[in-house]
Amino acid sequence: MRRDAVSGRLPDFPWDALGPYADRAGAHADGIVDLSIGTPVDPTPDVVQKALAAATDAPGYPVTIGNPATRQAAIDWLARRFGVTGLGLDGVLPLVGSKEFIASAALHLGIGAGDLVVQPELAYPTYEVGAALAGARILAADSLTAIGPEVPRLLWLNSPSNPTGRVLPPDHLRKVVDWCRDRGTLLISDECYIECVWEGEGVSVLHPDISGGSHEGILAVHSLSKRSNLAGYRCAFVAGDPAVVGELLAVRKNLGLIMPGPQQAAMVAALDDDQHVDAQHATYAARRAKLRPALESAGFRVDHSEAALYLWATRDEDCWQTVGRLADLGILVAPGSFYGPTGGRHVRVALTATDERVSAAVDRLTAG
Repeated sequence: MRRDAVSGRLPDFPWDALGPYADRAGAHADGIVDLSIGTPVDPTPDVVQKALAAATDAPGYPVTIGNPATRQAAIDWLARRFGVTGLGLDGVLPLVGSKEFIASAALHLGIGAGDLVVQPELAYPTYEVGAALAGARILAADSLTAIGPEVPRLLWLNSPSNPTGRVLPPDHLRKVVDWCRDRGTLLISDECYIECVWEGEGVSVLHPDISGGSHEGILAVHSLSKRSNLAGYRCAFVAGDPAVVGELLAVRKNLGLIMPGPQQAAMVAALDDDQHVDAQHATYAARRAKLRPALESAGFRVDHSEAALYLWATRDEDCWQTVGRLADLGILVAPGSFYGPTGGRHVRVALTATDERVSAAVDRLTAG
């Protein structure tokens, strides 16, 4: 297939448009402060590095379903941290990072032309990419009534949200679970930021108070990239309805989509250890406590942002104008329009910079 044919059926890769603003920010005398992408900058935990090193002798192919120890670690973590019960080994599947799953889930589950996929109004672009790859239609809607009479094949939730940091309340999660089950719609909840909550509490759709004690028709996606600084390891998993996990497994066996054995050992170590997660949470909380008031002192209003690794900020102007203003201060942020039309007056400001760079941003924002 020609390259132009491939690109024509996918949305534009939004971050390409940030290039000129990155150049402007990079021209600052004290260098750029890149708060545009949520890439971890702190060290991978020692306990995880040691587990990876100990597992490097891995001459054979791992199984696609994942090692029992890997899946059990995920089950134990969900139970310990989020009160999830009733999961078995057949309801957990390791992933080569959560993004590949989000981009491929619709295609792998047989969703295609004529089918409807629903995503949040403000959403990471990969949900739309996944629908486009499958040839399905995408609808951005936060209200169930906005979906109308058509029955979607797949509905995505994202709580805590990227980009807004919003956490959906339990009553709303229960309502969505019931709505999807009544219609036979598969519900997949992207919960990758569930351990990055600053105000309130993160809740999984797999919790018995939300799911009604059954995981039928529900999946939850979790990533270790942000909680454990493992973005470079590509460690994630999906859990929930064993029947749907089985469908995914059948496809992934044929495609050879397998998490490498050493990474599975690292994933077990990361999920079994809460201490490094709590320490990293405190580090991000401290950066957030500096950056938020600095933005507010510079005339920004911060909306939502009770969770995740971002501040959803606005000066009540076009987001690209804000991006330009901040680039002139040497600060690079993501325009809210990357995440949907209703984000056109916000910017997403990441907390994933070193303490030194966050302090530099604070100084620049408060200098005037």
